[in-house]
Amino acid sequence: MAGRDSGIQTGRLQKTGTRVKPPSLYKVLLHNDDYTTMEFVVEILRHIFRKSLEDATTIMLNVHRNGVGCCGLFTYEIAETKIDLVHGYARERGFPLQCSMERE
Repeated sequence: MAGRDSGIQTGRLQKTGTRVKPPSLYKVLLHNDDYTTMEFVVEILRHIFRKSLEDATTIMLNVHRNGVGCCGLFTYEIAETKIDLVHGYARERGFPLQCSMERE
């Protein structure tokens, strides 16, 4: 087997100075309205955002008192998907609940 080239190269890798930039994060925001029930907002937070009952209730009360509240930080694509899920789920149940995103 001596003298056969296995095609495998050995040696050291050189750093090129290129760094991978982490993706930007976006806050998904829920907006208060006069028609969506508090119970439904908690349901959204538990099922779509995977919040505990305690965390969902805290966020819901924050939205109720301040007009807007943050559901979490996500990459752009995930934030967009969560917003679409909230809007679809709310429309199916007859609620005008609005969600938006804001770059962190």
